[in-house]
Amino acid sequence: MPLSTTRALVDRAAAHGQAVAAFNVITLEHVEAVLDGAESADRPVILQISENAVAYRGGRLTPLTTAAAHCALQSGAEAALHLDHVTDEGLLHRAADAGFSSAMFDAAHLPYAANVQATRRAADWAHRNGLWLEAELGEVGGKDGRPPLDAHAPGARTDPAEAVRYVAETGVDALAVAVGSSHAMTSRDAVLDHGLLAGLRAALEVPLVLHGSSGVPDGELGRAIRAGIAKVNIGTALNVALTAAVREHLDRHPEAVDPRRYLGAGRAAMATAVVRLLEVVARADTATA
Repeated sequence: MPLSTTRALVDRAAAHGQAVAAFNVITLEHVEAVLDGAESADRPVILQISENAVAYRGGRLTPLTTAAAHCALQSGAEAALHLDHVTDEGLLHRAADAGFSSAMFDAAHLPYAANVQATRRAADWAHRNGLWLEAELGEVGGKDGRPPLDAHAPGARTDPAEAVRYVAETGVDALAVAVGSSHAMTSRDAVLDHGLLAGLRAALEVPLVLHGSSGVPDGELGRAIRAGIAKVNIGTALNVALTAAVREHLDRHPEAVDPRRYLGAGRAAMATAVVRLLEVVARADTATA
């Protein structure tokens, strides 16, 4: 199927009070698993490649991106490509030529004024080059191997009044909000601040994004979608499924040396996880709040 755009998928979801799932991919097995799962569930997906994933490939942006695009073209799933958690403006400026329709520029670690300045510059460039731009205000912790940020730490949560000013000053197309989730969680026990999320949805016109969704229980995630989250970012859940399946295969077959055997098991486990998570999103779409 031809590639869609992140704007089209997110805007369509937001217009119907729904959400689109965005999965972070690191290997070709991740890409194939997400597309296989999306095709099985008959749901659209966003394939996200992060700055860290690019660094893992020696700073080369196009190998995994090109592979992901070709896999999507040969899949029956509706999919878009998104460059995630970019802090390097030079990398951002390579996004359009690499086939991405969107990017998330991450200046959340900077003081407010510096965040606004950097993000405004990124948004101006993105819009001149046809890209949809997401940003973050507050700080969803757990990035780059750092421990999760205390949800009650100053600046950790997104303030609605500040968010309104931030969106106006930066011109971003969507906002990742800090409401209690954290990146890289392997447990699923995050408790979201639904009152804050309701306040953010009421105050803002742009779509809201939830990062760190792997650590959010199904019920909490469904409630967040019904409250106005339009894009749900998932990464660690796939890595947990992949790693568990590879470990199990190698424990059962210690003589194994053919990576197709254990990576195939990992890919299948990730596809199963994708289907399950897409079903959670679908149930949130149709449930009553």
